[in-house]
Amino acid sequence: MNTSSSVGSRFVLETKRFFVNNAVTILFVLIGLAGLKISGLSLPFFLDDIINRVARNGFLVLSLIIPVLAGLGLNFAVVLGAMAGQTAIIMATHWGIGGFWGIMFCAAVSFPFAYVMGMLTGKLLNRTRGKEMITTLILGFFANGIYQLVYLILVGTLIPMKNEVLVLSSKVGLRTTIDLTGGLKFGLDNLLKIPLSLFSLLMGVVLIAVALFRFFRARKAQLAKNSSTIALVAGIVFGVALAVWGVVQMRSQTMFSFLKVPAATFAVIGLLCLFIKVFTATKLGHDMNTVGQDGHIAEISGIATDRIRVTAMIMSTVLAAWGQIIFLQNMGTFSTYGAHENVGMFAIASLLIGGASVAKATIGQALIGTLLFHTMFIVSPLAGRALFGDAQLGEFFRSFVAYAVIGLSLALHSWKKQMQGKLK
Repeated sequence: MNTSSSVGSRFVLETKRFFVNNAVTILFVLIGLAGLKISGLSLPFFLDDIINRVARNGFLVLSLIIPVLAGLGLNFAVVLGAMAGQTAIIMATHWGIGGFWGIMFCAAVSFPFAYVMGMLTGKLLNRTRGKEMITTLILGFFANGIYQLVYLILVGTLIPMKNEVLVLSSKVGLRTTIDLTGGLKFGLDNLLKIPLSLFSLLMGVVLIAVALFRFFRARKAQLAKNSSTIALVAGIVFGVALAVWGVVQMRSQTMFSFLKVPAATFAVIGLLCLFIKVFTATKLGHDMNTVGQDGHIAEISGIATDRIRVTAMIMSTVLAAWGQIIFLQNMGTFSTYGAHENVGMFAIASLLIGGASVAKATIGQALIGTLLFHTMFIVSPLAGRALFGDAQLGEFFRSFVAYAVIGLSLALHSWKKQMQGKLK
C-alpha cells in the first residue's frame, strides 16, 4: 500500500510539475487550436503561411538564446542588429546586387556594423548590471533615433546618394518603402525549394536519427534514465509519423502535394541550431553558462565576466543582423523607417511562448515559440472577426494579442516560479 501510494503521489507531483513548467506553452497551444477552429482557415492555406513565417522569423528568435545563456536576459537590443542588416540591404539595393550573392554581400557588410554595435551595447550593459532588459529596450529607442537621422536627413546631404528608386524626389532622405523585387527578394528562399511531402519525410528521418543519437550518447555516459527513454520514444513516434505522412502525400495528389518549402532557409536555421548546440559545449560556452548562473562565482573562478558578456552581445547582434536579412528577403519589401521597430518585441514574445524565461532558453523553446506565436498571428484576425463580427475589430484583436503576449507570458512565468518553489 505504501509503495503504491508513494508511486501515485510521485506521479501526481510529476504531473503538476509538467503543467507548471510548461504552463505558458500549453496555454498558447490551446489558444492557437481554438483560434484555428474559430477562424475556419483551411489546413493547406494555414500550413503554407506558417511555413513561410517560421522560415522568416526562426533565425531572429534563435539569436536571443546566447544572451540568455550569459545571464543578460531578454535582449531587446536585437533591433540594433536589425538596423545593421537593413543598412546592408540598402547598400546592396543601391548598387544593384541581388540574388543569393546579394544575400552573401549583405551578410558580409552587416557584420562590422553589428559587431561594433554589439560591442558597445555589451560595454554599456557591464555598467548597468541587474537592469539589462530595460537598458536594451531604451537603447533600441535611442538607436532608432540615430537611424532615422541618418536615412531621413543625412542621406542626400552629408551622405551622397543618387538613386531615383531609393531617394525621395527632394533629393534628401530615403523613401518610406523599398521594393526588393528583382534584387534580394527570395535570394535565399529560391535557392532550393522542395515539396512539403519530401520535407516532411526528411524531417522525420532527422528526428529519428537525433532521438537515437541522444539516447545512445546518454546511455554511453551512463545517464540513460526514464526521461531519456521517453524522449527516445517520443522522437521516434513523431519522426515516423512525419515520414509516413510525407510518403503518403508523395504517392497521392492532394492539396498538400503542391506546397513548397524554402529548404535552403530552413537549412540555414538548422545550421544555426547546430552552431548553438556545439558552441554551448565549448569552453567559451561553458564560461558563458557559468557567468549566467552566478557572475560572482565566475569571477572567483578566474573567468573574465565583462569580456564574456560583451562577446555574448556581439554574437547576438550579428546573428540578429543576419536574421533581419533573411526576414526581409522573404518579405520582398520593407518599411525603411519601421521594419526594425517590432523585431525585438515579436522575437522575445515567440521565445517566451515557447516556454523560455529570462534565465533559461533552449533551441526547442525558440522554434516551438515561433510556431505558436505566428500561428496566433495568422488565425487571430479571422478569429476576431468571427467572434465580434467586424473586420476592423479583428485587426485590433491581432494587435492586442501580439502586444499582450509578453506581459501575459512574463506574468505566467512569475507564477510558474512561485509554484515551482511550492512543489520543491
